[in-house]
Amino acid sequence: MIRVFKHYVPHAVLLLGLVDFTLLLLASELGWRLRAWQIGYPVGAAIDRWPQILSFAAPLQVALLAVGAYSTASFLSLRFAAARLMVAVSLGVIFLSLIFFFFPAVSYWRSSLLFAMMFAILLLVVMRGALGRLLGGDRFKRRVIVMGAGPRAAQIVELAERPGANFLVVGVIAMSDAERVLPQAIHREDIPNLQAFVVGREVVEVVLALEERRRALPYQDLLRVRTAGVQVFELSSFLERETGRIDLASVSHSWLIFSDGFSSGRVRSVILKRAFDVTVSLALLVAAVPIIAITAIAIRLESKGPVFYRQRRVGLFNQAFDIPKLRSMRQDAELAGQAVWAEKDDPRITRVGRFIRKVRIDELPQIWSVLKGEMSFVGPRPERPQFVEQLEQQIPFYAERHMVKPGITGWAQLNYPYGASIDDARHKLEYDLYYAKNYSPFLDALILLQTLRVILWPSGAR
Repeated sequence: MIRVFKHYVPHAVLLLGLVDFTLLLLASELGWRLRAWQIGYPVGAAIDRWPQILSFAAPLQVALLAVGAYSTASFLSLRFAAARLMVAVSLGVIFLSLIFFFFPAVSYWRSSLLFAMMFAILLLVVMRGALGRLLGGDRFKRRVIVMGAGPRAAQIVELAERPGANFLVVGVIAMSDAERVLPQAIHREDIPNLQAFVVGREVVEVVLALEERRRALPYQDLLRVRTAGVQVFELSSFLERETGRIDLASVSHSWLIFSDGFSSGRVRSVILKRAFDVTVSLALLVAAVPIIAITAIAIRLESKGPVFYRQRRVGLFNQAFDIPKLRSMRQDAELAGQAVWAEKDDPRITRVGRFIRKVRIDELPQIWSVLKGEMSFVGPRPERPQFVEQLEQQIPFYAERHMVKPGITGWAQLNYPYGASIDDARHKLEYDLYYAKNYSPFLDALILLQTLRVILWPSGAR
């Protein structure tokens, strides 16, 4: 993997993205040339059209990211990839229409745009068929040896066997008989030359996954591996990179303290994030008012009670604030104000409420909270005080999620379905901690783009 602004991107994804962008540039040029040939118009040099070519390729590349065209499934299923590619190109062309309206100097002929769109779909689908499984295959995976043979090592082996894993476990070394639960593990005493063993298997990384590290760290072995040019990773750091979350089962206070990250509170980051929130919330409020008004009428026609409701939530530094939402449940959903976890197919949700939850319209009034500074567009979802008190007692590091401003959308919302239990809250916290630790404007932009995928293909909305 390569680290881009603190966020890890698999090499296969980066390579496929570069190939896609090149194909989009080619599709743009082919569309122009085909139309020019049809009407007998002089083609000219491609360099003279670079603003038009780039204005076609860049928005479509952004659309590919937004719809999840680089997810694991796109490498494993051509049908899945083709569907996402066609949706991305269609959305990209709609976006292009807006760009051409405001910046006519970079616009294409509409007929050229149609041809370019057709070429783009054809080239992208053919390339996915040719390279998809190759890039998702073993050739592009890193070769890893695990030092340790207990449950922690088994966790890595199980992760490597999942579809879309970015690494291969080519060896497991049992450092002691007591921790050996993996039958394929080789005992350390049976390896006379560890350095030769690692180099002979073309290993690029060794992961330390010992069950007990106190007075048991194999310093000499690790030094020999490192001097052979092989990277050595501690379990928590390896899992963070491979899963995009902080594994609560393996992480420690010392690891969180001494690892890099947690820079979201720096002055420059705060200013940039706040400037973005204010600018975009002002623009979105203007666009959202008609949608909110129509939804409000539908809510009022279906059920009695107020259209909006305010709910107490816990925000930055554990400060409570009221979050506004469009009502999606019956007015008597929570008797006596008692907080209740939402359930799958919750009977308290109205018909209008079920729809607006799926497309996230009920969240639109929260743009006002963003403008006020109580929330941000991107961050951990704010939780209710009753649940926070319960979760802080049962889940380690839960309070640390309140060290960043809560958001309308977040890393956990992209990577984990709707949670309605202690166990779900624990898993979502792992993603929230990853976001807090690895925050950057790049990660915020990626989350905002990928939120479109969640809206188009909703899963787990309750």
